[in-house]
Amino acid sequence: MAFTFTDLVEVDLGKLATAVSDWKKAVDGLKKSAESARTGMQSKSDSARWAGVNATVTREFVAKTAKEVADLHTEANSIYQVLEDGHTELQSLQKQIRTAVQDDAAKLGVRVQDIGEGKVRCFFPHMRGDTDERTQDQLDGKQALEDRINQILAHAAEIDASVARALAKSHGSDPCNAGHSTYESLNDAEVERALELAHKGDKMSDAELRELNQLLRFNSGEKDGEFATEFYQGLGGPEKTLQFYAEMSIDGTGGDATKTRLDAVRDLQKVMGYTLANATDPDHAHHLPDSWGAEFRRLGTRQIGWEPGQWNKPYGYQVLGGLLRYGNYDPRFINPIAEHVTQLHKKDPYFFLSNKPDGSPDIYGFNPSGELGSGNDPLNSVLEALGHSPEASEKFFTQPPTAYNEDGTVKKDGKLGFDSYLDLLTDKKFEWTADTNSANILADEDRAKTITGYGPDALGHALEAATTGLPYGSDAVSPPHSKEAADIYHKLVERYGANPEDLDDSPMRDSLGNITADYMRDVQGAFIGDGGNVAGTHGASAHLGNFDAGSNPEGLSPGVLKNFLGAVGKDPDAYGAIVTSQESVTTDLVNDAFHHADRYKELAPEIANRVNAGGEIAGIMAESRTQAVVDEKIASDAEFNKGVATADKWAGRIIGMGIGKIPVGGEVAGWVVEDIQESVVENFTRDSTPEALKDRDAFLEQQQASSAQAIYDATYTAAKEAGYDDVNAQSQATAAKREIEDSYGLGRQRAGK
Repeated sequence: MAFTFTDLVEVDLGKLATAVSDWKKAVDGLKKSAESARTGMQSKSDSARWAGVNATVTREFVAKTAKEVADLHTEANSIYQVLEDGHTELQSLQKQIRTAVQDDAAKLGVRVQDIGEGKVRCFFPHMRGDTDERTQDQLDGKQALEDRINQILAHAAEIDASVARALAKSHGSDPCNAGHSTYESLNDAEVERALELAHKGDKMSDAELRELNQLLRFNSGEKDGEFATEFYQGLGGPEKTLQFYAEMSIDGTGGDATKTRLDAVRDLQKVMGYTLANATDPDHAHHLPDSWGAEFRRLGTRQIGWEPGQWNKPYGYQVLGGLLRYGNYDPRFINPIAEHVTQLHKKDPYFFLSNKPDGSPDIYGFNPSGELGSGNDPLNSVLEALGHSPEASEKFFTQPPTAYNEDGTVKKDGKLGFDSYLDLLTDKKFEWTADTNSANILADEDRAKTITGYGPDALGHALEAATTGLPYGSDAVSPPHSKEAADIYHKLVERYGANPEDLDDSPMRDSLGNITADYMRDVQGAFIGDGGNVAGTHGASAHLGNFDAGSNPEGLSPGVLKNFLGAVGKDPDAYGAIVTSQESVTTDLVNDAFHHADRYKELAPEIANRVNAGGEIAGIMAESRTQAVVDEKIASDAEFNKGVATADKWAGRIIGMGIGKIPVGGEVAGWVVEDIQESVVENFTRDSTPEALKDRDAFLEQQQASSAQAIYDATYTAAKEAGYDDVNAQSQATAAKREIEDSYGLGRQRAGK
C-alpha cells in the first residue's frame, strides 16, 4: 500500500529499525548454523561409510537438511539487506518531508493538506483582513513546495512497493522450502523490477510504464552508478538499448497513441537519459565499460530495427540522440560521439535526413519532447547534450578535434579542414538543416526560419554550458570562470563584434545574452578601462578591453565589444538579462565604494567612474531595443517588457557570485537583490502602446531618464546604508545620475547612432 502523507510524517520507523536489528541477529545465528551444518553434519555424512538404506535415505536427508539451513541463512540475509536499505531510504525521506512541512511551509506561510492517494496540496490559508492576493514568486514557491512533497511521497511509495515485492520473492510461496529470490540490496530488487518491466517493451501498460519511469527517476541519480549500470547492462547492450528506446518512442508518438502514453514516453526519454549519463560516468564506482561508447559510435551510422521485417529503420544516432538530450554526460563518453556526429554532418548535412518519415507529426520519432526538432538530425541532439554537460561542452569547444571514420573509429592522421568546433559551428557558411517531419516547410517562411533555427539555438545552449560552467537554464550561481571558458566568450565577442550583422535575427542571441550577463563584471571592467581591477572578474578574465600592446595585449579591437552588445541586445530575453546584470554589478560597485570611502580623497569622482560603464551599457541596450522595436520591427516592446520581467534571476546570481563587493549577508543581501529586481522592472518596463512608439527620440529619452533614475536610487540607498545623512546621500545620488546621463549618450553613439 502506498504511503499517504500522514503515514510518512507520523510513522514510527523505530519499529522497522528494531526489525532490521532482529533480522541481523537471525542472519548471524543462521550463518553459524549453516557453517556448523556444512563442516559438521554434512562433512561427517560425506566421509562416512554408509550401507543399505542409510546409503541413500539417511545420506540424502542429511544433505537436504544442510542445504535448507544454508538456504535459510541466504533468505534471512536477503530479507535483512532489503529491510535495512528500505529503513535507511524511508528515514531520509521522512526527514525531508518533515523539513518541508515544518520549516519550508511555515516560511512560505502555506499549509499542507493530505488529499489522499499519496498526494498533497499546498494552499495559503485565509486570514481575517487578508486580501488573499499573492505575488508570482509566492505562488511559484507554493507550487514548488507542493511538487517537492509529492515527489517525496511518490519515492516513499516506490520504496514501500519495492521492499514488499522483494520480501515476497525472498520468502517464496512454499513455507517448507527456504531459498528463493536473493538480494544483496534493495537496489538489486529495484533493478530486477525495472528490467522485468522494460523487457515487456511496448506491451507495458500505462501503469507499468509509469512504474518503470518512477524506478528510473528515483535511482538514476545514485552517486555510485550501481542501479544505472545494472539497468543498462540488463537491457542487453548498446543495440538492445537502442531497440528498446526506439520501440517505446514510436509506441508513444504514433498516431494511435493517447496523450497519457505520449506523456509517459516523454518522461521515459528524460529518465533514461539521466540514467545513461549516470551509467557512463567513468568516475562512478559502477559504470559501463568504454566499449559502450565505441559501440554506440559504430551503430550510429547503421540502421536499427526492432520488429521482424521492418522497412523504415532509423540510424543509430537518430535513436541515441533522443536519450542524449537529457543528462549531464562525462566528456570521455559524450565528446567522441559529438565529434563523430558533427564530422558526419559537415561531410553530408542530409545523410541522416534521408530516411526521415515525411508527413508525420513533429512529435513522431525519437525526440518525443518535440523541443528543437523531431530528432532526425542528431547534431541538434548532441548539441543539446553538451548544453546539459558543462565540462564536456567546454572541452568540445577548446580542445583540438579528433578525426573519426564513418564507423566511429579514430582516423589516424585524419585531416578535418578546421581548427576547432567553435570556428566550424559559428562559421556563417555552416549549413544547418530543417529537423522536422513536415513534408513541405518552404510554403511557410516563418515556420521554415524557426525550424532551421533549431540547430543554432541548440548551439547557443551548448555555448552557455561551456562558458558559464552550468547546464543551460540553471538558476544556480555559476562557478568561477575557467581560463578556457573565458577564452570561448572572448572569441564569441570577437567573432560577432567584428561581424554583428551575422547575429541579425539569430536564435543564438538569447544564449549570448545569458553568457554576457554571467560575464558582466568583465564587460563593466572593459568599459571602465581598469583591466577589471575595480569591477572584478568571476574567475579568469575574458580580456574584453581594447587592445593595448603594453597594458592589454590580449584585448579586442576598438568597438568590437560595443558592436557585440548592440547586436545581442536586439533580442528581448538577452536585453532583459543584460540590463538586470548591469544594474546588479553597478549597484555592487557603488556599495563597495561607499563601504571603503576612506580609500579615496573625494568619493564623488570614484562613484562617477564606477557608474559610467553601466550608463554606457544602458545606452547601448536602449539603442538596440529601439532599433528592434521602432526601426526594424523584429520584436515588440511588449516582448522586451517580458524579457525584463523574466530576467530577475540575474540579480541573485550576480550578487551571489561571491566577489564580496557588497559587505552584507543573509537577509540583508536578500533585500539588496529584491531592490535591484524591483528597480529593473520599474525602470526598464515601457509603455508599449503604438502611440508611445511613434516618436523615436522621445522613446530613447524616456529610457535615458529611467536608467538614470535606477542609478540614483541605487546610489542613494547605498549611501544611506553606509551611514550618510539624507543631504549627502542625495548629493552623491544626483552626481551619479548626471554621470549616467552623459555616459548613456556615449553608449548610444557607440551603438551606431
